[in-house]
Amino acid sequence: MKNPEIQRMKKLQNREHDFASKLQQASTIKVLREYITWQRDLRGGGRGQRPLQTSLPRGPALRGPISINLDLTSACNFACPFCVDSDIINANGYLELADIKKTIDVLRANGLRSVILLGGGEPTLHKDFGEITRYIKSKDLELGIVTNGTRLDKVIPVVDCLKKKDWVRLSIDAAREETFQVAHQPRIKTTLSQILNKAKELKQANPAVSLGYSFVIVWEGVEINGRELIPNINEMAEAVRLAAEYSFDYISFKPCLIRLPESKKESLLHQVDQDKEEKIRQTIKVNLCQAKETAGDKIKILESVNLKAILNKETGKIKKQPGRCHLQFFRTVVSPAGIFHCPAFRGVEKAKVGAGDGYSTETKFGNTLETAARSIATFNATKECQVVGCFYHRVNWWIEDFINSEKNVSEIEEMEDDNFFL
Repeated sequence: MKNPEIQRMKKLQNREHDFASKLQQASTIKVLREYITWQRDLRGGGRGQRPLQTSLPRGPALRGPISINLDLTSACNFACPFCVDSDIINANGYLELADIKKTIDVLRANGLRSVILLGGGEPTLHKDFGEITRYIKSKDLELGIVTNGTRLDKVIPVVDCLKKKDWVRLSIDAAREETFQVAHQPRIKTTLSQILNKAKELKQANPAVSLGYSFVIVWEGVEINGRELIPNINEMAEAVRLAAEYSFDYISFKPCLIRLPESKKESLLHQVDQDKEEKIRQTIKVNLCQAKETAGDKIKILESVNLKAILNKETGKIKKQPGRCHLQFFRTVVSPAGIFHCPAFRGVEKAKVGAGDGYSTETKFGNTLETAARSIATFNATKECQVVGCFYHRVNWWIEDFINSEKNVSEIEEMEDDNFFL
């Protein structure tokens, strides 16, 4: 019989993508229990997929997200062919500093615990990047920064305000200069070596911050808009060596996704037959094994949820969602183009629940949450997400199954606070 205390500690130690455990943390479990109770009430006791009411109760369940992706700007100085947000890059301007501060204030007062500066553009291109970073940290929020690394001179001056659970992740996706240049097509003069040296400088400036090397795996034959991408799959072990050499704490491997032109949805291995998928799987396995051997105990390797799905022959499984996407209650994307209920649907109108300033006042916040409630009721994730390799697949089903069970919400195990990134 498994020791429950050992199992609990394993959950605490491997929480990067264990979103169910994150919702069970002492500071968030109350919101989770209220949400499940609300869903059961709306369903008349929790049985089946009965039509939901389309408004939130004006009671304790009227809360904001626990975590947000905050897209400061749509501007980007790269032109990556594999960018899933290419349709909105350089298209929607930026969020105003005053609105960002008001948004943070309102959300923090309503349960916000973490902010990730990610997606839709390069965050360091926002003219107020430094002030925004310090403001977020002044509100005792966990902060993650995803950057292409070309403007780490904007991050280093504010890295002193980051703490142990905060992180900076660089989207590098290569180990060789030629691959880096072709994969990212920078609009400015920069090199992989320059970025890596700046990353090491950042780590030296604040050793407490977690520094990540992000690597999107591209295999032979990946095409986007009729254009074949440069493969980098044989550089995985080399990337691990570079990450360790330049003081990164971890390297994160994830599979290449494409945004389908007709639906604007992110997709994993779209229309790839079984034989080809098996070849891709075996090639990834060989290179991942080499990467792990190179890593040894020098650096941590993270495998994304959708990468694990490929390796475990579960790509079909993670594309099958319950009718309700529950995680849209707990995390959203705030961008110049609006507020969206899912990162995979950034810029997609049917996933929009508010304007870019939709959290900036209590009134707007309430209106956005009402729209979010309607989204939970009417957005059919089983249909809409059938091509998406969803990061939140497991936790969505866990919540759905609990709603439809006979268990009392008090039975949900409480976990220690660790990190609140969703």
